[in-house]
Amino acid sequence: MRIVIQRVLRASVSIDGATHSTIGPGLLVLVGVETGDTEADARWLADKTAALRIFPDDNGVMNRSVTDAGGELMAVSQFTLTASTRKGNRPSYIRAAAPDTSLPLYSDYCRILAERTGYPVATGVFGADMKVELVNDGPVTIIIDSRLRE
Repeated sequence: MRIVIQRVLRASVSIDGATHSTIGPGLLVLVGVETGDTEADARWLADKTAALRIFPDDNGVMNRSVTDAGGELMAVSQFTLTASTRKGNRPSYIRAAAPDTSLPLYSDYCRILAERTGYPVATGVFGADMKVELVNDGPVTIIIDSRLRE
């Protein structure tokens, strides 16, 4: 699994012109699931997301987690994170897991993240054509791949 974590002042997801979900200051996480990913990947990424210290402390040093900062959470499925651009200019999504695999793992990630932080996780709608709006704070953007474990 591959995620993009963005520290945001606010974020929202709209579908067909209607707002589906919104958050205030916190984390917007884009989630991509690849063939071969398991619940262990979802768990590792949720644990990492919950503990990641990317919010400023009283001295302005990024030393607090989303839980420490009282931030809100949003996770949006995004299969394009699995894109390969190795050949040519048209991305290939052959590594993307099929919906019968990716939807449960995306749901696992959201559930585990909520358990770890004690906060609800706002979501988009899996497979929908969504409009995601955000104000990146910092900007702070972190990319984590569960296969690399870095």
